[in-house]
Amino acid sequence: MRKVTLLLEDGTRFHGTSFGYEAPVAGEVVFNTAMMGYPESLTDPSYAGQLMALTFPLVGNYGVPPLTIEPNGVATYMESEKIHARAIIVSDYSREYSHWNGTETLAEWLKREHVPGITGIDVRQLTKVLREHGVMMGKILFDDTPDDVPSAEYAGINFVAEVSCKDIIRYNAGEGHKKVVLVDCGVKHNILRCLIRRGVEVIRVPWDYDFNNLAFDGLFLSNGPGDPDTCSAAVENIRKFLERETPLPCMGICMGNQLLSKAAGATIYKLKYGHRSHNQPVRMVGINRCFITSQNHGYAVHADTLPADWEPLFVNMNDGSNEGVRHKTNPWFSAQFHPESCSGPLDTEFLFDEFVKLL
Repeated sequence: MRKVTLLLEDGTRFHGTSFGYEAPVAGEVVFNTAMMGYPESLTDPSYAGQLMALTFPLVGNYGVPPLTIEPNGVATYMESEKIHARAIIVSDYSREYSHWNGTETLAEWLKREHVPGITGIDVRQLTKVLREHGVMMGKILFDDTPDDVPSAEYAGINFVAEVSCKDIIRYNAGEGHKKVVLVDCGVKHNILRCLIRRGVEVIRVPWDYDFNNLAFDGLFLSNGPGDPDTCSAAVENIRKFLERETPLPCMGICMGNQLLSKAAGATIYKLKYGHRSHNQPVRMVGINRCFITSQNHGYAVHADTLPADWEPLFVNMNDGSNEGVRHKTNPWFSAQFHPESCSGPLDTEFLFDEFVKLL
């Protein structure tokens, strides 16, 4: 096992050993407090450009499920066709796994997809550093090689363009099905599963595609990585949609919440260390109903910049940040969290039902 060092941009160093692909890498260092779900998190396109640290101490003990693709093109167990995180950082990697659906070790998967993995890191201390300072850029360096890894950039990089589909893809096409255009900013496959399972035809388009000339019954804005301010083309297309004479239903998730809010006229800001977990408490505005949600985002909407005809729909009970918006009269709403979860709690999957009812 080769010795490796995680070097943060402020000079802080953490030492561990390699269990994944052995190559230096750089990216934004973030932490996730979920207790499980590393296959889903690693394949979540929202982690593009990031070195993912898992605070739960034991990782790898249930292995990795097969990366199989269904006939409709959707992955059976994963959230995309490949790993998008640039590296994974854990406290204690389990070399033995036991699970009915496991087909290989986490290490074998990482090596096949050329993704580094570090174990033996004091992730609790790393998390404290990131909570106090905020997320930082970092490098994974192998101790027996020179420290010549080029510095990576995260701010201002359009990661959505990297992970979005390049062509239009259709799912569940059939006569009598309601048609939903899904703007792919880095869509998790469980969003596709949730829509397909509800009997709608999904027309998945690239992030910057002008979908307004298509025939459809509703618009869905997906999750995605990075800074929404780099996605001006998507915002302009959404703004044109909102200006239609006859409004059609719209739902957004995560990046979709931010892009919908920007199209409405609101502004976005970067959170100090983001929300990446399965246990974020969220309250529906106007009532005392709360939900436990799965989240993965580093940016949020300035709720007080929403126009007069828009209002917050959900609020985070930990820090008061916005967790969703809605229009006061038209059928447009969004959630900053992940109602499809996978992995995580399914408390808010009913939002898909609410969207489909509006079609």
